[in-house]
Amino acid sequence: MQEVMQYMKIMFASLGCDKNLVDTENMLGILNDKGFEFTDDETQADVIVVNTCCFIGDAKQESINTILEMAQHTDIGMRLSKRFRRLMHF
Repeated sequence: MQEVMQYMKIMFASLGCDKNLVDTENMLGILNDKGFEFTDDETQADVIVVNTCCFIGDAKQESINTILEMAQHTDIGMRLSKRFRRLMHF
C-alpha cells in the first residue's frame, strides 16, 4: 500500500494565515521524506489538500469556494460540488 501511495501526486492549497502556510510546509516536508510527488496543477493531482481556517467570514467563504473548485477535478467531487452549490445557492 505504501509503495502505491508514494507515486501519488499531491497538490496543496494553503489558505488563511501564516500559521497555515507553516503547517503546509511541514506537511510537504514530511510527505517529501516519504517519497511523495507534488504538483501545482490540480488536474494532475491524485490528492488535493486544502489547508484552511474559518475564523473570519471572508476566509470561510474563500475556503468553501476553493474546496468546491478543487472538487470539480474528481468524478465524485463533481457530484458533491453540484449538491453543495445547490444547498448554498451559488
